[in-house]
Parts: sequence; structure tokens; C-alpha cells
Amino acid sequence: MLRDKHKRKISHVVLVTSDDVDSGVKQFKISSRALWILIGILCVLIGFLLGYIGYEETIWAAVDARSDAQQRQIETLLEENGKIKEEKLQAETELVSLNETVQILGDTVNQKTKELDELHAKLDKQSTPTEFPLNGSATMEEGSEGDPICIFTVSVGTMVVATASGTVTGVNDDVEYGHNIWIDHGNGYVTIYRNAGEALVEQGDSVVVGAALFEIEKGHEKLGYQMMKDGTYIDPMELLSISG
Repeated sequence: MLRDKHKRKISHVVLVTSDDVDSGVKQFKISSRALWILIGILCVLIGFLLGYIGYEETIWAAVDARSDAQQRQIETLLEENGKIKEEKLQAETELVSLNETVQILGDTVNQKTKELDELHAKLDKQSTPTEFPLNGSATMEEGSEGDPICIFTVSVGTMVVATASGTVTGVNDDVEYGHNIWIDHGNGYVTIYRNAGEALVEQGDSVVVGAALFEIEKGHEKLGYQMMKDGTYIDPMELLSISG
């Protein structure tokens, strides 16, 4: 018998039966190539399964190690988050405390500024010659010639006093009144007191409002009182009338 020119195809038949009496036998034809592919796939699956079984402990250990690492990372993040929250709370507390301190300092500065303004106002008032130049009653007339001057007729024993605080810049002889005392009040005002009595202050002395300058003696009951502002004579009564 002659050989076939072509190699015959070999097919395999797979029979599938069932325990059911009524069921028949099912046949599936499969080529040799497909069978080998199926066997190869089964071998790979079996190999994978055997490998998994063999390395299961290692795999799960790696998974556990990764889980532990992630858990530690989560715990670290939670701890850092807690620290951040604590630092934030501390910062907010410090900010509130700082704001309270700033408020207190602001109130203190405002109070000190107010007190300083009041002190300046008081010093300015004390340095402005608005007070009466005598510590007792007197009659007054105004000079009609020359620079403005108030002439007071005073009873014996009355004290001539400084009308504001300042510095004595001159104690001189006076042709008409006997002596004169000049007081610079440091704000442009200068007052002049003219009387024949003995001067009770000296040049360079610092005086306060009400400080005694002369004592009115018998025969010298006249006081000449003048005032200058920035080097110009002004009427003393204009300033005295403003103060009442």
C-alpha cells in the first residue's frame, strides 16, 4: 500500500458522560495542537498554584510587612498631625495672650498720653501769666503814656507775686519805681514787676506761680505791672481778663 502524500490529521475525541440515566454521551473533537495548548495552560496553572503554595508564607509575610509599614506610616502621620494641632492650639493661645497684652499696652499708652497731655496743659497754664500779681486787694489804673502798664495801689504788707512760673532774668534798679524784676516764662511771655521794696529773688532763680517777689512797704504802695509777648509789650489786663 502506498504511503499518503500528506500527513494525516489526528483529532482527539473527548467524551463527556453524566450519571443521569436520561442523559446521553457528549462528544467534543479537539485537535492535537489545541490539546497540547490546553495541556500547557493546565501545566502553567498547576505550576502557579504549586509556586503560590510554596511561596505563600513569603508572600503573606511580605504583605504583612507592607501592612505594618503602612500602619507605622499612618501612626507617624497621625502623631505628626496631633503635634501640628497641638502647636496650632498653642500658637492660637499665644496669639490671644499677645493680643490681650497689646490691648493692655495700648490702653496704658493711651492713659499715659492722656496724662502727659494733661501735664503739658497744666504746665502751659502755670507758665501763662494769667494770675493776679498780688496776694491781696488793690485799686488799679492804667498808664496813659508809653508802653502798656497797670499801676496798682496796694496796702502795706501785701506781697507782690509771680503771675506764672518761670525764670528770673533780671533784678534791676528802676528810675521811677526803685526796682524791677523780670521773669521769662519760657513760652514767649515775659512779665515785669516794678516796686521800690527790696527784691526777694535773684537773677537766675526759678519761681512758681504765686512766688513772693516784693513786700509792699510804707511809702512804696505803688506796683507797676507790665507784660511782653515775643518781645512786644501787650496790655496785661487783656490776659488777666481772659482768665477771669
